[in-house]
Amino acid sequence: MGKRKRYSKEFKVEAVRLMEEVGNVRKVARDLGVASNSLHVWRRELASEGENAFPGKGNPKDDALTQLQRENARLREEVVILKKAVGIFSSRPE
Repeated sequence: MGKRKRYSKEFKVEAVRLMEEVGNVRKVARDLGVASNSLHVWRRELASEGENAFPGKGNPKDDALTQLQRENARLREEVVILKKAVGIFSSRPE
């Protein structure tokens, strides 16, 4: 398997513009060195999302989810530490 290619937002927008201007998807895909299916996907995403299309590395929702998962893990660790502290301080030497 080859390494996955990544294209910038500007490249995708320009590719969609060329595709619509020229009208021949295969020719534009061949000239740009991308799959024609990718051009169709980019056009659909640009039409549905507009300015928010092609956000970059991952979906913006993923960042919020990742942050919440980190916070959840940190809070779970704090709970474990506090339970151990309660156990230590509640046992009195006799």
